[in-house]
Amino acid sequence: MFSFFEPKIISVFKEGYSRQMFLKDLVAGIIVGIVAFPLSIAFAIASGVRPEQGLWTAVIAGFLISVLSGSRFQIGGPTGAFIVIIFSIVQKYGYDGLAIATVMAGLFLIIMGFARMGDVIKFIPYPVTVGFTSGIAIIIFTTQVQDFLGITLTPQPNHCVDRWAAYIQHIASSNIYTIILGALTVVLVQLWPKVSKRVPGTIVAIAVTTLLVYWFKLPVDTIGSRFGEIPHSFPEIRIPKVSLEIIINLSSPALTIALLAGIESLLSAVVADGMTGRRHRSNVELIAQGFANLVSPFFQGIPATGAIARTATNIKNGGQTPISGMVHAVTVFTLFMFLAPLVKLIPMATLSGILMVVAYNMGEWQLFYRLLKSPKSDVAVLLITFLLTVLIDLTVAIEVGVVLAAFLFMRRMVDVAHMGYITDELDENILPELMKDGSKSLPPGVEIFEINGPFFFGATDKFKDTLKQEKRIPKILILLMRHVPTIDATGLRALEDVIRKSRKDGTQIILAGVQPQPRKVIIQSGIIELISEDNILPSLEEALKRVHKIA
Repeated sequence: MFSFFEPKIISVFKEGYSRQMFLKDLVAGIIVGIVAFPLSIAFAIASGVRPEQGLWTAVIAGFLISVLSGSRFQIGGPTGAFIVIIFSIVQKYGYDGLAIATVMAGLFLIIMGFARMGDVIKFIPYPVTVGFTSGIAIIIFTTQVQDFLGITLTPQPNHCVDRWAAYIQHIASSNIYTIILGALTVVLVQLWPKVSKRVPGTIVAIAVTTLLVYWFKLPVDTIGSRFGEIPHSFPEIRIPKVSLEIIINLSSPALTIALLAGIESLLSAVVADGMTGRRHRSNVELIAQGFANLVSPFFQGIPATGAIARTATNIKNGGQTPISGMVHAVTVFTLFMFLAPLVKLIPMATLSGILMVVAYNMGEWQLFYRLLKSPKSDVAVLLITFLLTVLIDLTVAIEVGVVLAAFLFMRRMVDVAHMGYITDELDENILPELMKDGSKSLPPGVEIFEINGPFFFGATDKFKDTLKQEKRIPKILILLMRHVPTIDATGLRALEDVIRKSRKDGTQIILAGVQPQPRKVIIQSGIIELISEDNILPSLEEALKRVHKIA
């Protein structure tokens, strides 16, 4: 049973792990670790927690994700997708609340993995994922404007529109040095890859702006001025205070964290598959994300997931196996131990510039624009999810978006489900071939009604309404189900109602062309007692033979 949930690292060692592969993993892991170091700090601060908490997340959760991952190339850690939900939880419940929500999310992910929901999560519609991803990008960008401009706001508004109103109101208090540093950061991060792709632009931006602040004693906020000394000792295990009330209150945010972690990690794994031609194990990936998020909060960590950009960086730099992800975590740890005293010198404007670039890149604006040309129903889901994310709440946006997408899917399934009487369509050329006895017409009082498509709760009303179109009460009614791959409880109930009503009207029901799943469900449900197994036949030809016996 559990061989289905085998992490990729076990498969790697079974296949054989060479020295050459290790050297490639080592180089890629070090490069990705250097990239992850400043991003982990920036994501943590933007999320409303201390900078070292982002680093410990990259170290602990990142290491566990690589060890347990269902992908060879996945790089895990804090990501921009979590900023909005983490910030709101920390503001309302403090870090203990965030720790509890993250542990709960980890448990949800493990359950989803063992329930084999990995393939289902991958198919959440694009309008939903693009809607809330673009909304998150807008919010991240908005939250960074304050540090980019050097504006001091007390208290800080919580909602996006209120923040922009406050920025406009306090624009005169902007710090020109902060703006210059932020703008320089954006330029360096965007343009440096044209100079060198080996050295990350974020590292260059941090080095240049930090040196400028240190040399010229510029009057700007730094990590040290806002957070004080950055401890570089291993964090103590911390057990959050748990109560039934806080578990209930945090169940919805925890589910949001789990869904975000699942969606982003699986998208990252899919991107990695596309770049390498490999195939990941989606359910193993969910379990890996679950364990990482289950453990991380006990070491002051925050929610983690697979990071698409860092995973792509890993592949581009030669990463071969999950060992590169483990090296990445060790690299972040090493940098943290040696550079912690220097971290406090990093300007806040630099981190805001980095996050603005991250927000722009994660927005998928070209895809957003193309989706606006999709069917109106998809556009509605996209815009509703986007606006709810920006104006209301990410949790509400995801829940409403998924529900809307589900309703639209059911609507489309109903639209493609075709059903109706086909008696008149059986001309004299078709009937002889089917009936095999020379008959050229059906006996009087026999009608054939065909159902095409899944017979589920969304299609039952259509079934009943269409069935009523025949004014005459037939002596025998053949329900042709050759194109019905599945039937649910509501479909069974509708079928039972029709059979019971037909018996009262004196009509004999015959089910023809019944496929394996519907047949099994019909027999198990007890409907067989109303219709008799002799009247459940594998084909229309057999049903017509049965008609001649009982007509």
